Amino acid sequence: MDRVQGIFLFVRIVETGSFSKAAEDLGITQPTATKFVASLEKRLGTLLLHRSTRGVTATEIGKLYYEKCKIISQEIEEADDLASLMQSKVRGKLTISSSVAFGRRVLTPSILEFMSHHPELEVDLSMDDRYINLVEQGVDLAIRMRSLPDSSLGSRFIGTNPWILVANPNYLRERPAPKVPEDIKKHRALIYTTAQSDHRWSFTNPQNQTEIVEVKGPFISNNLSSILAAARTGMGLAALPCYVAHQSIKDQILQPVMEDWLLPSQEIHAVFSSPKHVPTKVSQCIDWLQGQFKGEWWKGLPLEKIE
Repeated sequence: MDRVQGIFLFVRIVETGSFSKAAEDLGITQPTATKFVASLEKRLGTLLLHRSTRGVTATEIGKLYYEKCKIISQEIEEADDLASLMQSKVRGKLTISSSVAFGRRVLTPSILEFMSHHPELEVDLSMDDRYINLVEQGVDLAIRMRSLPDSSLGSRFIGTNPWILVANPNYLRERPAPKVPEDIKKHRALIYTTAQSDHRWSFTNPQNQTEIVEVKGPFISNNLSSILAAARTGMGLAALPCYVAHQSIKDQILQPVMEDWLLPSQEIHAVFSSPKHVPTKVSQCIDWLQGQFKGEWWKGLPLEKIE
């Protein structure tokens, strides 16, 4: 038995006047309790407890020892309560990582609202389209748009990110809008190089048939805002996440194309450093985000000025 547990045991023996009751309270056997006290008295070189048929009482020295042990046990309990309270509250610094477009358009307004409910929380939101190592860079939570390989990291699926094919109406006046994937070969494509397999776009029709078409065009970028800007000017067809295209569609600057044929949706995952020990601030933030990605969630995003 360690000394901390021994302190709690001695306090309970004095307060209950019984080895058996104190042992039961601490989930140990009476012989273990008796052996510990005997060992304690031997180490201290003094008698702490009187044993009699009427019960157990503290000696004069035992009473002084009890008072000190009582203070120590109360301090330990207060420390445990403080640790539990800290763990139960959303507070402290939360470091989050996200891709640039998703972080700016989607994550930022959602996290700011989450913070309004937890005034003791500080957030460090980092946006980068490059892969980062959570452990090496001290990141608590990363939002990733892909199926995850097996790893030592923890993760939770929090929603889906659907994509849509769009074009500027002026562009479509110059040539007929595509009806099936094969028609896209007659069009200029604006190619985002980090998703949708770059130059190979995959579509699925209502009959769950999949077709893949090779695309080519005048503009390639690894930045979604750049692809959006090119599409808005009428440069060609663009495959974009719905959250990126939604405002431009609403403003009638872009229009959906080939709506019966669906582009693959991306899975949205919350990734954290350990699946075993998840801080409250991380788990509560994930719960919050999971509640944000339901239905056509992109339609509820705050309006923004397209730059």
